[in-house]
Amino acid sequence: MDPATQRLQELYREIGPGLLAYFRRRPALAGAAEDLLQDTFVQAWRHPDRLLHADSPRAYLFGIARHLSLDTLRRQRPTEALGELPAAPAEAEDIRLEPMHRAIAALPELQREALLLKLQHELSYEEIASVLNIPVGTVRSRLHHAVRQLRAALRSTPPPC
Repeated sequence: MDPATQRLQELYREIGPGLLAYFRRRPALAGAAEDLLQDTFVQAWRHPDRLLHADSPRAYLFGIARHLSLDTLRRQRPTEALGELPAAPAEAEDIRLEPMHRAIAALPELQREALLLKLQHELSYEEIASVLNIPVGTVRSRLHHAVRQLRAALRSTPPPC
């Protein structure tokens, strides 16, 4: 087996579950998550040199996943807002988190996307910049403004009973 194929298999085991979760968190993509995961790795396999020379293979793969997501959503013409959080069961902890979920869903799309890549997928600022194809300073700015808006929204929300 050549080194590129071997590395791709390693990355599939390491990063595949996170990419699958990335697709499944978008309600309009959940049904196609496995196919999108496979498409992500097929695209990476077509250009092994890019993957092997990427500063962060993880960010490179999330970038491919993001582009596939956007292409799929454009074709589907989703009826749901992009990046909405799925409905969760109403348990005590979920009830306490509901204001946070609403506040995140209310963020502007660009801020929400950067925030979710940071919180849900634990990407670094540099990796987020690579995925979104923007400067690191822009990532910092989007996250800063997102956190400010979340704090303001949560301060104005009454605590759950």
